[in-house]
Amino acid sequence: MSKKFYMESLGCSKNQVDAEVIINLLKEKGYEISSDPVDSDLIFINTCGFIQSAKEEAIETLFNLREVAPNAKIIFGGCLAQRYSEILELPEADGIFGNRDLKQIGDFVEKMEKEEEQIVYSPEYPEDPSDDYYSRSTILNFPGAAYLKLSEGCNHRCAFCAIPIIRGPLRSRSKNQILDEAKSLVKNGIKEINIIAQDLAAFGTDTTGKSQLLPLLEEICEIEGDFKIRLLYIHPDAFPKELIKFVQTHDKVLPYFDIPFQHAATPILRKMGRTGTSESYYNLIKEIRESLPYAVIRTTLMLGFPGETKEDVKTLLEFTKKCKFDWMGSFIYSREEDTRAFDMISEEDHKKVISRAKKDQKKLEKIQEKITSSNLQKFVGNVYEALIEEKIEGEDLAIGRIYSQAPEVDGATVIMGRNLKPGSIVKVGIRKVNGVDLDAVVLGEFNG
Repeated sequence: MSKKFYMESLGCSKNQVDAEVIINLLKEKGYEISSDPVDSDLIFINTCGFIQSAKEEAIETLFNLREVAPNAKIIFGGCLAQRYSEILELPEADGIFGNRDLKQIGDFVEKMEKEEEQIVYSPEYPEDPSDDYYSRSTILNFPGAAYLKLSEGCNHRCAFCAIPIIRGPLRSRSKNQILDEAKSLVKNGIKEINIIAQDLAAFGTDTTGKSQLLPLLEEICEIEGDFKIRLLYIHPDAFPKELIKFVQTHDKVLPYFDIPFQHAATPILRKMGRTGTSESYYNLIKEIRESLPYAVIRTTLMLGFPGETKEDVKTLLEFTKKCKFDWMGSFIYSREEDTRAFDMISEEDHKKVISRAKKDQKKLEKIQEKITSSNLQKFVGNVYEALIEEKIEGEDLAIGRIYSQAPEVDGATVIMGRNLKPGSIVKVGIRKVNGVDLDAVVLGEFNG
């Protein structure tokens, strides 16, 4: 009888890809994946360690899973394990496993099963990037979509960011390895490839000295099949303007841009290590929208960075109103050890800033809610292709997404229609806006 394992993956899409790789490796070792931690022999917690709230969630998850599965072997893995492997004191975990050489997980589990004491392994990347393991047999997204990771790590040194500490410097995958994976995804019925990295524009700069994003996209677009490409996360200071023209001329690439501006006040941007200004960032948005009127722009903004003044917050709020982002995520600055911003503010002062920043965040989100609701109106009365993600049981309804909606982070489209199959593409007419979601009906039943 095969042993069962349960995967609990926290954090970002890059972490999700790691979880999918680990699942494949454990299957190769004879484990059977389970949806229930209670009846599992092995539990893997794939943690995020980016900000304080993510760390707290990871620890809480460990405690909860240990309570419901007292006899299971638990591995505390992922970013938090990699970052703090030598100092974590978590007796609830049987093993602590970092995330820089995932193919070691099989040997790690074998060793852990024989040991009474907790074992810790914080690996470094293989010397040759082509030895990195990315094979996946299980996709954790809803049917029809998958993430495709171009690289690990990051060479940007944003003052607030712990990613280079956790994931290391930029480490681009080989083009052939990526293309093989893209072909495999399409062959297996994937209709939407969401391309991810810490900064897509940086792909290849570590190996050739310049971005190889567009040449790579050109080759992915040449893959035969009916699929779309979504680009997630491009650093604004490195945004390649040629990409705008590329999206114009390549139907497979969705006009969706995820650009994390983080702030708009010049003093804060400089402290962060950003080279742009509110004007240069606005001009980038303007250029995208003039060239691609139906482009959708998502951003991430931060409040409470050390030294942020009321005037800086005002600049950020005005910038948001002016840019009219389609989607926006916001978060409060988290004081992270070993980052450049850590010594810019004391822990005591940071705690004082948080309460003010939370109030400013509410103002920002209120502004964005109105903008998003207004922007969504342009879709009403029009017809789009939608990827069906989930059928609502007992109803002629399904949840799906059109080109303007990235998985997990944006709103969704509620679709009325019969025989809707998850993973399929259907043409829908948008009937109305419902909060941050769209209501639609399958074409043929659309009455305007």
